[in-house]
Amino acid sequence: MSEKAGGCILVIGGGISGLTAAIEAAEAGYNVYLVEKRPFLGGRVSQLWRYFPKLCPPYCGLEILFKRLKNLPNLKYFVNAEVESISGQPGNFDVTVKINPRYVTDACTACGACVEVCPAERPDEFNYGLSTTKAIYLPHEMAFPFKYVIDREYCQEGCNACVNACKYNAIDLNEQPKTMNLKVGAIVVATGWKPYDKSKLTNLLPDHPNVLSNVQFERLASISGPTKGRILRPSDGKEVESVAFVQCAGSRDENHLPYCSAICCLASLKQATYIKEQKPDAKVYIFYIDIRAYGRFEDFFTKVKDLGIEFIKGKVAKITEAEDGDLIVEAEDTETGVKRKEKVNLVVLATGMQPSDVPCLEKDEYGFVVEKDGIFTAGCAKKPADVASSVEDATGAALKAIQVLRR
Repeated sequence: MSEKAGGCILVIGGGISGLTAAIEAAEAGYNVYLVEKRPFLGGRVSQLWRYFPKLCPPYCGLEILFKRLKNLPNLKYFVNAEVESISGQPGNFDVTVKINPRYVTDACTACGACVEVCPAERPDEFNYGLSTTKAIYLPHEMAFPFKYVIDREYCQEGCNACVNACKYNAIDLNEQPKTMNLKVGAIVVATGWKPYDKSKLTNLLPDHPNVLSNVQFERLASISGPTKGRILRPSDGKEVESVAFVQCAGSRDENHLPYCSAICCLASLKQATYIKEQKPDAKVYIFYIDIRAYGRFEDFFTKVKDLGIEFIKGKVAKITEAEDGDLIVEAEDTETGVKRKEKVNLVVLATGMQPSDVPCLEKDEYGFVVEKDGIFTAGCAKKPADVASSVEDATGAALKAIQVLRR
């Protein structure tokens, strides 16, 4: 990349916020480095089935971003990469980046011959553990970059099956980590979020196969998910006829996440439409403390409510298993004072959003990154947010970074 006066901008995180910030800054003429920890760009948005409130798939937007990125020679991206240290001051930061081995080179054509011979399996992180992949795998069917990666943790000792099967010599099992030192003038932190660990919610039967987190349910409903979009009960593959959505599962709770993640209600409203679309007569219950459908989303709430969904105002006390394998959800309806026990095929826990950890940056009491002069946050690195808000925020962060370089 040719140098422009004022230096370069580093964007940490290649999700929707990071992509937006990096592309906006690069299209303004600045040199940009984009560093992403996972082996693909797109972040958790690429794992969604649909956005709310329009209920459209996310890939139309992501594909546009990827096309813009390809046309920017002044934007250089690195996947499988982590920022290890940051020092210096605005206009002159020194950053150390570790690039972890992918074990698959740019010669990969994603032909799939390696997968056919691989004997080892691993949990599919893209589907939140609802399925498996081989140890050598394509992150997902529309991954960018579109090439395979190897999870060495699950490789069998001494196995070279993929190497022997690859006619393009695109596999290097001896690849080693690399360290890269960057000098940048400003930094945008867009490290996104992670779902709260449902295993900590012991009263909600979190280890039961039919108790899913909201992100798992999103993959279950996706046409690219483990059941090709059919909403089936994980324990036995039966069609789901009744579902309970449990709001604030671990959120607004001093023992777990003390804050509200803001979008969980809207996500559950969206996911309720998935059920009704496949089976209009299905029973859908939403147990809630408050429904947060702020601003322009009020109409969306009204629209979903009219689908015949029952809203029960009350925090779920516990979930137990019935003799036939169904689940019993117990809560007190605070509007009527009546204790409710609803028997359902499937439970979806609306777990909250936690910020992803960035060890070398200062965080607030909840783990969100604290902005400093020359270091700006975007999207869920700053606070829980929906996709549209994250994109707007990322554009603002890019502008702030540019202003530092222009001082």
